[in-house]
Amino acid sequence: MGLQLIALVVAALAGLAMAVQGTLNTALSKITGLLEATFIVQAVAAFAAGMLLFGFGLGEGNVTAIVKAPWYTWLGGAIGVAITYGVVYAMQKAGVASATTAIIVGQILTAALIDHLGILGMERIPFPWWKVIGLALVAVGARILLAQ
Repeated sequence: MGLQLIALVVAALAGLAMAVQGTLNTALSKITGLLEATFIVQAVAAFAAGMLLFGFGLGEGNVTAIVKAPWYTWLGGAIGVAITYGVVYAMQKAGVASATTAIIVGQILTAALIDHLGILGMERIPFPWWKVIGLALVAVGARILLAQ
């Protein structure tokens, strides 16, 4: 199996985990509240990552090298809070399948733009017209899935 195929399988598994995570986070928010659940989720994530990094030594580099990273790369944590909050809110109001469909469409649109423009330090990957057609088909499929 090629490395790209392995990466895509890992991505698909991450997508599966995101749907389960969003569902679990939504259940937690019904007990604790939306912002409270967002805080708990981020705290548990920080603890789990800390255990893997410091407790089990599974890191690949040097965490202190963060001081060399551009300032905007630090925004991922804050964006993670917004993602958790937004996913839980959407799943509570629209359901897991509808919210996940909207999330995927948003991810694809943003990813295509990032690739095409090569922004945020990513390699530029052109987005030709035939991929635009594919993206349009995804959007139409999403609309069909979201129809009541």
